[in-house]
Amino acid sequence: MKPLADRLRPASIDDVVGQQHLLGKGKLLRRIIENNEIPNMIFYGPSGVGKTTVANIIAARTGKTLHRLNATTASVSDIKNIAATLDTFLAPDGVLLYLDEIQHFNKKQQQSLLEFMENGKITLIASTTENPYFYVYNAVLSRSIVFEFKPVPPSEIERALERAASALADEMHISDKLRIEPDAVRHLAESSNGDVRKALNSLEAVFLALAPGDEPVIDLDAAEQAAQKKAIRYDKDGDSHYDILSAFQKSIRGSDPDAAVHYLARLVSAGDIQSICRRLLVMASEDVGLAYPMAAVIVKACVDSALQLGFPEARIPLAEAAILLATAPKSNSAISAIGAAMRDIETIDTGDVPVHLKDSHYSGSAKLGHGTDYVNPHSMPNHYIKQQYLPDNIKDRVYYEFGNNKTELAAREYQKRLRGSANNGKDS
Repeated sequence: MKPLADRLRPASIDDVVGQQHLLGKGKLLRRIIENNEIPNMIFYGPSGVGKTTVANIIAARTGKTLHRLNATTASVSDIKNIAATLDTFLAPDGVLLYLDEIQHFNKKQQQSLLEFMENGKITLIASTTENPYFYVYNAVLSRSIVFEFKPVPPSEIERALERAASALADEMHISDKLRIEPDAVRHLAESSNGDVRKALNSLEAVFLALAPGDEPVIDLDAAEQAAQKKAIRYDKDGDSHYDILSAFQKSIRGSDPDAAVHYLARLVSAGDIQSICRRLLVMASEDVGLAYPMAAVIVKACVDSALQLGFPEARIPLAEAAILLATAPKSNSAISAIGAAMRDIETIDTGDVPVHLKDSHYSGSAKLGHGTDYVNPHSMPNHYIKQQYLPDNIKDRVYYEFGNNKTELAAREYQKRLRGSANNGKDS
């Protein structure tokens, strides 16, 4: 018997779960499929997210003969054998070649596709789990449109699991007796890391393990065994979600790398990469801030790496970022400054922009006095001159207080020297 994922493979665009950025109403790939004018394409993304399914739907709609090859085992002779069927009763409307794992074809093998891609007799849909811009030959890339498939959200996987559970229950003639706990479906969806095929395989294992004669119940314990992963008390919309994120940030703010890694591990185990990345980016500026400004740059690089890698490898750059932030010097001077400024904006009349700072890049501005008394600091010694920048109503307000760390103390001394030199030079 075919695997469940193959037996239940969607036959229409609307039945595909996930990939709404490609297949939603009005999106480019959907419009291409509906217009029945299929170009050469490269589908890029992790396993089990619908690349093969969409290729099958395209083949069915176009009436082209579908041939599948896997680049790990195929050769140039396989491509020539497919080409031999062109213009015969075996492929009256042309051929759609679905080439899986194209990154395993070498340059010569990929070049063998070009002749048939150019004359339009073979439409190539290649799939790869690796970045095609690194692994696919430029001449093939230039003749193709690249579509990136993304991990399927758990809510969408739940929809696929519910549909599959209904089909399995019908196959086993237990539809009227079956009871499935919502926690079991949720766990299978969340533990699959965006891979629909993995979730369906786990569900099928649960059904196959149902004991004959017993009441057919699929509970969380069965789901944990099938997924080989224990459910974590973690609801992305509930208190547990925010409690763990709060503990994660407070551990980093408190310079405890061990606690930071512990709470990061909880978030990683729950597969919540988006919340991790967002919180790390916030902490780089909110908690480390100007004490070590490069932290924001390094954390951004780690986050980008994590999002491109996906789990399980994403845990490595995420841990690097968390440990860096936990062990870095801390300063909240930036958030304190913007917070104080925002409070003034919201609570008092701060006044108008000073006339000498107003835009003067238009005819008639001089008649209004806009910008006429402004002095460009770059024309002055040390690129500094004392002049008023805040509105009159708050001209003496201080929002930014230098933090007590090496970087900000050095910046404070630099500011003192600047202002001292300007005063000594009678520039104020």
